[in-house]
Amino acid sequence: MTDTLTFWGTGDSMGVPRVYCPCDICSEARTTGRNRRFRSSAILNAGGEPLLIDCGPDWRAQMERFGLRFIEHALITHAHFDHIGGLPEWADACRWLRRKGHLYAPRDVLDTLRQQFPWLENHIIYHDNAVGMEWNGWSIRPWKVCHGKNGYSYAYRFDRPAFDLAPYAWAYCSDAINLNREESAPLFGLQLLVLGTNFYKEDADKKTRSVYDMVEALELLEEVKPARTIFTHLSHGVDIASEYGLPYSVSLAQTGMQIPLE
Repeated sequence: MTDTLTFWGTGDSMGVPRVYCPCDICSEARTTGRNRRFRSSAILNAGGEPLLIDCGPDWRAQMERFGLRFIEHALITHAHFDHIGGLPEWADACRWLRRKGHLYAPRDVLDTLRQQFPWLENHIIYHDNAVGMEWNGWSIRPWKVCHGKNGYSYAYRFDRPAFDLAPYAWAYCSDAINLNREESAPLFGLQLLVLGTNFYKEDADKKTRSVYDMVEALELLEEVKPARTIFTHLSHGVDIASEYGLPYSVSLAQTGMQIPLE
């Protein structure tokens, strides 16, 4: 069975459409829905077992869309609301079903969750993965990346060694900008990079920003040279129907997109 990555959410912190916004992209999202986007998250299915990457405020709608009634394991990149807002609902599902969830994140993220949601550990078991973790044939390692005005986030690199299957390396880096040489080092040698890009070209003062735009991201790709890149964390400034002149190896994430990791 081929391991896969499925995009559950591809939007920025506000999602698309933004409730107050009449722009063309938000208006389209309300009609045909091609630009409708949940907050960013994904599922790694390895060995037939799903690992959720981030659990934002759209978690319930995402579970319903994909026909799931329970998920047991979740990996968290950082403790911002658009990545953790669904945790209380997940914990409630654990309570009603009398099953424990397992949450994996570096210790500082876990400490923030304890402050924000002190009751979650009644139903969810926390695992500090700061030194890395193993998941059904994958070695998973977090590292800190610059999140601009929002401080820092964690990105994750996933490596599958060459045993029965071909070696494969990919990374999930949804919330980052201005990566220095140390922060970008784990992005070399990848078959797949999932990278957050809020806009094609963002006009806001760079000191106020927290996520790459596509123009900046393409400069990063020239340096780290992944075989394939998928841009996620897309705002209402991105139209999924536009190509933006991206290289053949770069595409925009869409809800339900499934990538075989082979």
